[in-house]
Amino acid sequence: MGAEDTGGGGLPASSSSSNPRRTGGSQSIARGANTQGYDEQSPLLNNDANNVHGEADDSQVKKSIWYLLILTISIGGLQIAWSVELSNGSPYLLSLGLSKSLMALVWIAGPLTGTLVQPYVGMLSDNCRLPMGKRKPFMIGGSIATILSLLFLAWAKEIVGGAARLMGFDPESKDVKTTTIVVAVIGVYVLDFAINTVQASIRAFIVDCAPAHQQESANAMASRITGFGNIVGYIAGYVDLTRHLGFLGKTQFQILCAIACFALALTVFVSTAFIKERDPRLDGPAKKEQQGVFSFFFTIFKSIKRLPPQIKRVCEVQFCAWVGFFPLLFYTSSYIGEIYVEPYLQANPHMSPEQLNKLYEQATRIGTFALLINSIVSLLTNVFLPFFIAPTYDSQPVTGIPGESPAGYYDSDEDEKPSWLDKLAIPGLTLKRAWFLSLLLFAGCMFATLFVRTVKAATVLVGLVGITWAMTLWAPWAIISAEISRRDALIRAQKMRLAAARANNDGTADDEEEEIDQAGVILGIHNMAIAAPQIIATVGSSIIFKLWQKPRGTPGDHSISIVFALGGACVLIASFFVAKIKDDASMPADVMIEAEQGRSGTEEAPERRPLSRRKSTKDQLPRATQARATLTRHKSFGGAEMH
Repeated sequence: MGAEDTGGGGLPASSSSSNPRRTGGSQSIARGANTQGYDEQSPLLNNDANNVHGEADDSQVKKSIWYLLILTISIGGLQIAWSVELSNGSPYLLSLGLSKSLMALVWIAGPLTGTLVQPYVGMLSDNCRLPMGKRKPFMIGGSIATILSLLFLAWAKEIVGGAARLMGFDPESKDVKTTTIVVAVIGVYVLDFAINTVQASIRAFIVDCAPAHQQESANAMASRITGFGNIVGYIAGYVDLTRHLGFLGKTQFQILCAIACFALALTVFVSTAFIKERDPRLDGPAKKEQQGVFSFFFTIFKSIKRLPPQIKRVCEVQFCAWVGFFPLLFYTSSYIGEIYVEPYLQANPHMSPEQLNKLYEQATRIGTFALLINSIVSLLTNVFLPFFIAPTYDSQPVTGIPGESPAGYYDSDEDEKPSWLDKLAIPGLTLKRAWFLSLLLFAGCMFATLFVRTVKAATVLVGLVGITWAMTLWAPWAIISAEISRRDALIRAQKMRLAAARANNDGTADDEEEEIDQAGVILGIHNMAIAAPQIIATVGSSIIFKLWQKPRGTPGDHSISIVFALGGACVLIASFFVAKIKDDASMPADVMIEAEQGRSGTEEAPERRPLSRRKSTKDQLPRATQARATLTRHKSFGGAEMH
């Protein structure tokens, strides 16, 4: 398909990529393959074969950077809503009268819903057969629920107080205040349920709509937009919005929630309106499985057992790392705030409740500024670090024999020289090693919180771990998405071949297919590896706060630093699990050929004869395989790319 054709959703396909470096020789590969007059056709790329399903499959057409931007922009709106909850949720609940130890148990809502909701939503969306797509219904429905939950949470005090007045109760009574806390806690659980629904569907939406060879680019774009969303959310939290946008609410938190609702609605509308999702009805009927709690857990258990090894290793790293990440996400503003108020409390230990509220409101803004610095560092890392990540292998077709030159497969441009961007790459600094170093940096910063006693130094530590956060938003998602998309492309090719076989044999072809999990379930399991350790972190934080916290307004409370240091130890353990992840997770070209001829691509093939550079062997390659399914080593991951 040419560059003038559309790549889905009315957006033009482009020969350009959002990768920082161009892949040398890829154009000559396509040119050389297109000039060959082979009779064989690849069902993965041949529109005639695709028409067996009634529609051409352009999922592997290279998309423009604008397509990737619109595809991933919805995650930025979601991140603004998430950043509002992260930066202002804890201070808001504390202002209602909730203790730190109980607050830690409230924030278990996020990991609890993430552990259960995302895999379930992934399974439901995988089986969705609505014409608008698999993921869009959940993106839209989850966004509406998120907006309503944010507004309900922000105005919980007014809602409960108004209801109390109607029933004749004093809004300032202890019972009404307790009811307000309970209602706000319920609002937090509903909000986290809704946010996880949106997040699960958006992540699967990105995997489904981005080509296999642009998964790293799409996830890099998503991480940049996430960083931008964080910055917008934290800037809004740092500024005194009640002065300028008082018409949106009476308090800072209410105005922030209103802004987050608008951002989420706008970005989700853009993604769902302009990106065309593949009609899921072309995949055939959904699996007929028993619905229910036990069936859900049984399905998830089976899916975990058959996870691809590369994805399983990433989940192991995430499980350990997120024990340490979670406290930093929720308690950073409170940590900075405690350092800020310390000298004021020592100078005046008998402040009135009104004075304390005003002091802690200012402390929250100072803490939000530290989160802003963290987000800026994270965004800059996502923008510039890819230029310094060295390619794991050269971006050239994979041959059957290790070390054999692929020159027989294409005529490269001999006069083509590396760009100056290629020269920025640091030899040996692969994506996996950069991830490893970022985890070590995080652990060191968390240990240092035990000794830091100034706002400036604490802000520097929080800013430095923005590097780790950038890698966390990029590396694991890039590895998993590339693996899923590569495998889905092979499975789609196999299904097309089976459909053609059934048509040619009057439906007598073998319909038995290996059960393969789709993107929604796999990403849901990955999120379980992220969310489950957060429950451990939440319970551990609650115990530490119960033992070491001091009443609000009392100087010398360093309980959050202890939580951070213990989290740093868990991240240090996670850094050693990164070493198990393979840089080389690509697939040999002959495996692709076998997949196009009907193999699943997941079972181990019998002994294969290696591909050679001789013309006779080259002639064995299907024309479309040479032109559009040439496997390359990924720039920073080593996964499979298709051109």
